[in-house]
Amino acid sequence: MRSSSVLALAGVTALSASLLAACGGGDEKGGGDAIKVTASDGACEVAKTEIPAGKITFKVFNKGSQANEFEILRPDGKIIAERENIGPGTTINFVVNLAAGDYKALCSAGQTGKGPSKDIKVTGAGGAAGSADPRLAKASADYRTFVLAQVDDTIAKTQKFADAVKAGDVEKAKALYAPSRMGWETIEPVAEKFGDIDPKVDAREADLKPAEKANWSGWHLLEKALWKDGSVKGKERYADRLMADLKNLRGQMGTLNLDPVNDMAHGAKELLDEVATGKVTGEEEAFSHTDLWDFKGNVDGAKKVYDLLRPVVQEKDAQLAKDLDDNFTAVENLLAKYAKGDGYVSYDKVGESDRKSLADAVNALGEPLSKLAGAVAK
Repeated sequence: MRSSSVLALAGVTALSASLLAACGGGDEKGGGDAIKVTASDGACEVAKTEIPAGKITFKVFNKGSQANEFEILRPDGKIIAERENIGPGTTINFVVNLAAGDYKALCSAGQTGKGPSKDIKVTGAGGAAGSADPRLAKASADYRTFVLAQVDDTIAKTQKFADAVKAGDVEKAKALYAPSRMGWETIEPVAEKFGDIDPKVDAREADLKPAEKANWSGWHLLEKALWKDGSVKGKERYADRLMADLKNLRGQMGTLNLDPVNDMAHGAKELLDEVATGKVTGEEEAFSHTDLWDFKGNVDGAKKVYDLLRPVVQEKDAQLAKDLDDNFTAVENLLAKYAKGDGYVSYDKVGESDRKSLADAVNALGEPLSKLAGAVAK
């Protein structure tokens, strides 16, 4: 879930700043034809707005005082690709694959998903990386199968969780809460492309403005009821709404097409950013402290993308493949230390030094993962 909150967890403020820089910088190497974008707290300056179709590199510099995100959107607002956590003073090269058409480039200071934008026109042939290489076409098809399976798994497990909530069985609902979210956490960047379903099911109370709290719904509302209030009496309708929203998402995915660069490679990086800005800091699961479940889901989702794209990456950049292999293994091995039964220890039991170790591992993986889109698009 996109967060605009300030990272203020005691003991990790400096760590969060370093993660923000690591996850925003060290990106794919852009050539001399990179299109310069200057993002600030109130402007989005794009040097060139008529662009040939195909692989496009935007060189984005954040000269503002807040973390920024850069998005490429269709005119209807659907996100084609995005890069979050571009720290102040940071420059990143953002590679996308665009077919002919009209788009918008948006800069969002504070990462709210809103902000100034520029119209972009893409012309000519190109922009179909998946069809140009049969291995990428297969990776895209296989990833689509994976995404749909994860949504189906989420619906099945969340139904059990919702049933426990409606039955008023607090302990059973607590036990089913984290497993119900695992599938969602593996594919969240794809789910975010479908309108406002993500904020409906995954909004956190800390990210809501006072006027928005009346319409709050989803997992985290029920999380608060279970762990803070100790009762879900009167929350039955939220369980039903959660199920309705997830089924709505599944219904919209019937014609899902996923680009290897825009959706897969950038999605993998977004998943790791989710770890850096929400899970490592402990902000995501403020009441249940089940953050390590979400951490695992995000890492698994990013690893699945990399596994599908690895044959292409190995051929085009063997060193990058090795770096990703090594760093994924390091993160997975470190996370395994906190396994408990079928899940993980409560994150409030993980000390500051251990959180820093997790953050360092995420930091180390973030640098090579930021190069994945560029390698695939070569």
